Amino acid sequence: MAVTQDDVRHVAELARLGIDETRLDSLVTELNGILGHMDVLSQVDTTAVESASAVAQPAEGTPLRSDSSGPLPMLTSRESFAPSMKDGLFIVPRLATHEDASDSAP
Repeated sequence: MAVTQDDVRHVAELARLGIDETRLDSLVTELNGILGHMDVLSQVDTTAVESASAVAQPAEGTPLRSDSSGPLPMLTSRESFAPSMKDGLFIVPRLATHEDASDSAP
C-alpha cells in the first residue's frame, strides 16, 4: 500500500500539523520507503523465534516486593536543611509578592 499526497495531507490535518507543499513529495517518498522496509520485515520467517513477552517474564508473573517500608535514614538532621524550624516544620520567609495579613486589616 503506497502513501499518496492526499494521505499525508489528511494525517497532517488530523495531527494539526502544517505541511509545506514544497516538502510534500519528499514526505511521500520517505513514508513509502518506511512502509517498504516494513513489507520486507513482514516477510521474515519468525515461526521458530520465541515471543519476546515469553522471554521477558516468567510464567508465574513478575515477583512483587512488599509495599511497606520504614523511614529512610538521613545522613544529617532535618534541622540542618533550614535556618529555622517550629513543631517539626520548616519556617520559610514570606514571599515579597504576598501582602502581609496585618497590612490588609482595617
